[in-house]
Amino acid sequence: VMHARMVDLHHGFHRVECPPLLRNVSKSCKVGIINGLSGWASSVDDSPSDTISRRFRSDVPLVSAIHDLEEDIMEGLKESGMEDSTCTSGFSVMIKESCDGMGDVSEKHGGGPAVPEKAVRFSFTIMSVSVLADDDEDEVTIFTEPKPNSELPCKPLCLTFVDESDHEGLTAVLGPIIAERNAMKESRLILSVGGLPSLFRFHFEDSQSGKKMVREMEGPEASGSSQICTLCDSARAEASENMVLHSITRSHEEDLERYEIWRTNPFSESANELRDRVKGVSAKPFMETHPTLDALHCDIGNATEFYKIFQDEIGEVYKKVNPSREERRSWRAALDKQLRKKIKLKPVMRMNGNYARRLMTQETVEVMKELVPSEERREALRELMRLYLQKKPVWRATCPAKECPDQLCRYSFNYQHFAGLFSSAFKYRYNGKITNYLHRNIAHVLKIIERGGSIETKYFQGNEFQENLTFSSRKV
Repeated sequence: VMHARMVDLHHGFHRVECPPLLRNVSKSCKVGIINGLSGWASSVDDSPSDTISRRFRSDVPLVSAIHDLEEDIMEGLKESGMEDSTCTSGFSVMIKESCDGMGDVSEKHGGGPAVPEKAVRFSFTIMSVSVLADDDEDEVTIFTEPKPNSELPCKPLCLTFVDESDHEGLTAVLGPIIAERNAMKESRLILSVGGLPSLFRFHFEDSQSGKKMVREMEGPEASGSSQICTLCDSARAEASENMVLHSITRSHEEDLERYEIWRTNPFSESANELRDRVKGVSAKPFMETHPTLDALHCDIGNATEFYKIFQDEIGEVYKKVNPSREERRSWRAALDKQLRKKIKLKPVMRMNGNYARRLMTQETVEVMKELVPSEERREALRELMRLYLQKKPVWRATCPAKECPDQLCRYSFNYQHFAGLFSSAFKYRYNGKITNYLHRNIAHVLKIIERGGSIETKYFQGNEFQENLTFSSRKV
């Protein structure tokens, strides 16, 4: 049955057909912004349910986004030498989804409704559109988003008041979106492009969720647990002893199986034995994600680690055991004073991208001379920074194989040498412990690049820019 639906959009009316009929999706023709919790109980955590969430139905913003790309699609067909009539097999649309917490958005003044203080934003970006001509075997890409990290192509789908660490709240809010997305995977969208009805098939890739959000969606315990990574099964102690040899092994299907083992405990094991068996999956995964690592958080993760190493080297921690909190504070104050004096780098409360880029230079290591008394330790810092600067162009490149082939070829050697320095010259920091970001930077960046070509395009910067715009509009 061909189900024709007229969708009411901000940009006008677009004729849309969805064969087969989308299961579990409303047949209503006039669809605008809807209540994200419609159909649920009257309150969620003592907050009025009609104040919690606002969203579009999943097909509505997709139709609008494709309609906005109509000229680009027609231009891509012309450049590829294709006639509209030869594309009867339809178009394939790759969509990169983003879901991340916005932090504290509570009203500091005023008397609005009692709602949770945290918010979550769910959005998407159309990354590419490809087509398979009748006489070809391979798809031809006719549109690629030129600015995948910009806020302009990042379209909002849902804005909700919920803490991203609240597994039950996220399940309630995102459950309908997931149901609609699964329905669209099995369906086709018929939309007029260039005056002719065309079939569109959607492929969803959730590669932009924050690390904390992935743990809530896929079920692993929080980052403070022994399970350090959302990409592999390594425990913290194992990852600190072996920094390099880890494969990307976690999957949505396997996490579902692990949750069933956790829930039923078929082998009658103790809590610790069971937790080790299921690798920390103690909540039901409700949304399939493709967790990855983006270029900005590579910068931030490395800079955070180097910032702490600089402090430890000032205090010569490699000679001491358990320095006091007051000593550590004095080392940080000395480092901040030196950085402000020599390279005009003001201290920040929380590491950000701009601070990370200015900190991670050879100039920074050179201004440490006055604070690090040992020449041997200064040389170790120089070598560590040199290796980092050799690796950075690879994860910053949109296409490393073309933009920096030499650094890509040397990357495997460099990151093994990099990990070797951490394990030898700076082993005092990694005795059975390692941070999540450092583990992911060392163990998985090369694997992600080999699998997907780049990590620069995996960043959810567009979503974060949109979050900033949301904050600005609230102030106005």
